[in-house]
Amino acid sequence: MTESPIKVGLVYGSTRAGRFCDTVARWAASQIGAREGFALEIIDPLAAESLGAPEFKQRIAACDAFIVVTPEYNHGYPAPLKELIDSFGSEWHAKPVAFVSYGGISGGLRAVEQLRLVFAELHAVTIRDSVSFAGAWEQFDASGSLRSPERAERSMDAMLRRLHWWAVSLAHARNIWPYAKTV
Repeated sequence: MTESPIKVGLVYGSTRAGRFCDTVARWAASQIGAREGFALEIIDPLAAESLGAPEFKQRIAACDAFIVVTPEYNHGYPAPLKELIDSFGSEWHAKPVAFVSYGGISGGLRAVEQLRLVFAELHAVTIRDSVSFAGAWEQFDASGSLRSPERAERSMDAMLRRLHWWAVSLAHARNIWPYAKTV
């Protein structure tokens, strides 16, 4: 029996002009794309402005799992990311969410901790494992490649294995007993 690929929504957490998020998200997308069992869906708040709300809602609803790429701004996550998350409800229910964060000394981990609380309120399951880039601007070269990719690739591998497990398990559970019946 062949399993369908897990549709992973890669959520861009920044909308700033000249955002570094594009660099980190491209790296994450390449890691996801190099693995079997995943199909990638880009979810960019910049694109949300040009897409009608129903279409964007359908794209998020169709995802089996999410990876949020978030910077840390002033010890928190960006307001446009919060607006994107809060614009939807049941589309997040009973789905796993993982994080790739970046920033200064904390590598975005304070933003991730806050996002875990937000997604818990939306009945999503956050994955313990994450990928974090402290001093991110020094870790990537001018072409967007990691200077020393080994640690990040190991972290991403562990995170993706667990995200896959949670996505399959939760999809199975949603098929047996729709989550809407519990709300």
